[in-house]
Amino acid sequence: MTKATQPEKQYSTSESERIIPFMKIAKPAAIISILITLASLFFIGYKGLNLGLDFTGGIAAEVTYQKAVEPEQLIQTLESAGFKHTVVQTLGSNTDLLVRMPVQEIKVEDLNNTLSKAVQLPNNTGTLHKVDSVGGQVGNELYLRSAGAVALALLLMLIYVTIRFEFKIAMGAILSLFHDIIAILGIFALMQWPFDLTVLAAVLAVIGFSLNDNIVVSDRIRENFRKIRGATPTEVINSALTETLRRTFHTSMTLTLVVVAMMILGGDGLHWFSVAMFVGIFVGTYSSIYIGTAFALWRGINRQDFLVQVKPEFEEEHHNIP
Repeated sequence: MTKATQPEKQYSTSESERIIPFMKIAKPAAIISILITLASLFFIGYKGLNLGLDFTGGIAAEVTYQKAVEPEQLIQTLESAGFKHTVVQTLGSNTDLLVRMPVQEIKVEDLNNTLSKAVQLPNNTGTLHKVDSVGGQVGNELYLRSAGAVALALLLMLIYVTIRFEFKIAMGAILSLFHDIIAILGIFALMQWPFDLTVLAAVLAVIGFSLNDNIVVSDRIRENFRKIRGATPTEVINSALTETLRRTFHTSMTLTLVVVAMMILGGDGLHWFSVAMFVGIFVGTYSSIYIGTAFALWRGINRQDFLVQVKPEFEEEHHNIP
């Protein structure tokens, strides 16, 4: 009797391209991911986020001066006029400044006149424009709606990936997105960097970036499961990750260059947005490999999950055809 021969593995990669065993370190990576998530949750709960005025309520105004002004000089002038806990940022140049402060004990109708007088500097006239006032209740409502928007985005993405691919992959993708969000929030809580609407926009952008990476990898996994014969699920996933590695690297590096440029040249208005994106690029790339796909592998993903199942009644009718 001759032993049954194993079907030959047919990879789509070229013979000269070595398949990288990504899943070989899946367990250590999972432990690291759990530790990062727990540490981030700890810092979020213990220190809390340094919420900006968009969420806590306050006053924001733009001031244009005839001559260059240092932010510290304007802060001292405003504090001497009775405005407490003021934050001043430049808007591209030292003649255009953004003033932010908590809610003050000043009537709304008197705010413009009082603030317009307070920003005047010796031998340097300041023009006040675009004054926005957000109440504490409005800021809290905006904070809750923002959290709801993120939760809704995750739910819709779960539904989309489930329909497009398979529930095991969808759950892995959502876990990776949740990991990305918690990691960014944890770093901002640890460093007490300001968290405002621009950072929230960066978090949503990271969700889109990470999900796109997950979808590309998942599409290649589905394709390889259908055409690679005689390979284990681990080998199929390693093959898919190897084939998409070059695309992932180019996408991440291109986006990193743009984010670094914004971080250096974008001014204070884009600084924290760029920082959040910079962190998100790395955690998003990592999570799409070692959380999204690793979770699907742990849940027992296999070739049968991607094959079109023939309905029994159709198969019976087919066999009865003379």
